[in-house]
Amino acid sequence: MEPERKRKVSAVWDHFDLLTANKVKCRICSAELSFTNKSTSSMLRHYRVKHENEEEANTPRTNTESRKIALDQAVLNFIIKDCQPLSIVESEGFRGLIQALDPSYVLPTRKTVKEMMAKKHAEELERVKREVQQAVAVSITADMWTSLNMEAYLALTCHYISDNMQLCTSVLGVKHFPQSHTADNLAQVKRGMMNDWAITNKVRCLVTDAAPNMIAATRTLQIRHSICIAHKLNLIVKKSCDQIPELSSIRHKSWQIVSFFRSSTTAKEKLAQMQQQMGQPTLKLVNEVPTRWNSTYQMLSRLHDEKEAVWVSLASLQTDLTPLTADEFNILREALLVLAPFHQATVELSEERRVSGSKVIPMMKMLNCALERNSLHLHTQAATHLHDQLRRRVTDTASNLESLSVLTLSTLLDPRFKTLGFRSSSKCNHLWQQLDQEVGRQTTNATADSIIEVQRYLAEGNISRQEDPLTYWGNRKTSYPHLFHLALQFLCTPASSVPCERVFSKAGEIVSKKRNRLNANTLDKLIFLNKNL
Repeated sequence: MEPERKRKVSAVWDHFDLLTANKVKCRICSAELSFTNKSTSSMLRHYRVKHENEEEANTPRTNTESRKIALDQAVLNFIIKDCQPLSIVESEGFRGLIQALDPSYVLPTRKTVKEMMAKKHAEELERVKREVQQAVAVSITADMWTSLNMEAYLALTCHYISDNMQLCTSVLGVKHFPQSHTADNLAQVKRGMMNDWAITNKVRCLVTDAAPNMIAATRTLQIRHSICIAHKLNLIVKKSCDQIPELSSIRHKSWQIVSFFRSSTTAKEKLAQMQQQMGQPTLKLVNEVPTRWNSTYQMLSRLHDEKEAVWVSLASLQTDLTPLTADEFNILREALLVLAPFHQATVELSEERRVSGSKVIPMMKMLNCALERNSLHLHTQAATHLHDQLRRRVTDTASNLESLSVLTLSTLLDPRFKTLGFRSSSKCNHLWQQLDQEVGRQTTNATADSIIEVQRYLAEGNISRQEDPLTYWGNRKTSYPHLFHLALQFLCTPASSVPCERVFSKAGEIVSKKRNRLNANTLDKLIFLNKNL
């Protein structure tokens, strides 16, 4: 007969029987344990080590448990996607919101959320690695960023074509970069990241800005390099505009006017009132980011479109600002006509989800054609001078870009363009020879077969610009097997390193003034999950 036990003060007794005053027996595994001084410590330790996981695995989850798990994941996803601090689960306002929505739900602690995030990161890292490693080839972009607390970071994004012919982008990582930004240090960290992802031998191109250390690091890695076309166009336009004193004056006056309207509540209300009276949409003026010429274009374009409402508003407000004169508006109108194609090209070449590297050379030709066409409508000396500056720089840049094999091969392998974007027939003939050689190097069959394949592809008509080149190649992988393999390698090349800039835009949201002491490892995990989920 079991000795009498007067009271059970712990739920652990659900799993043990009392044999004697000093001994208990586990109901699950029949192990006998000493029971001294009425302490349940040894019983708890035994149960947690031996049986707790078994019980959880064998016990069906109740609806309440399943809902708790689902809500915990929803909170984690909210933190990741909206760049919220982990500590939000401890904030009074958020806890009050959750309590109002579901009084029975208990929020996870900050520590638990961090553990959940680490687990989620490990799972997603494994998934993305599998996808990237299945790709035939990849291109990567790289960029540097400095946080609010002056900590430097290096980001890498990876671009590849999936088995179902979709262009994919994945963030490889954001690494704290405390060392000097030399080419050797950059190359070492990039090589380490590529090795971690097992893609070193798959990288066909590295896209960066024109910083000398970035270019030198790519040479050290012995990888094809492509300049970020968005940065290149930014430099072309900025340098050209800086050569025109009239434009510099118009830009400064415009900035003063826009800043006034954006900082004064009275001015904003007056402008909105004038726009309504004139039957125009109520649009705010746009301020520029000095390092981004596109934002300057948007500022000047909006100011030009709203010039009448702005002019009337300024006349009725107490301000010392001098509005643009009629002559200055004429210069501005013609300058915007010249600059509009560059704005459109920058937007299109910054695409992340569509094939873009193959557009670079044709787009430079388009810009030259647009400059020639728009020159017929220029009557001010300042706009004509701007046109000449842009024309010279675009011509020089186009020549340099056509010498980059990764861009030429990408263009040739895009059935929308083939040779259309190149400047001369002699240049095209040389490029086709280059493509013949590239196909010949990568095939074990006779070189003659690969040349015939290239000739057949060349003879076939181009597809329309609106069609998807990846769909084209997916339908012709048996017709042009060698070229199909090359297309997988070169059509994944992005035109710009904007994907990395977008990573750092997100990093700027995460490393805010309230969170400027965020651990670098946690930042890497948060950005990886935010961009890859």
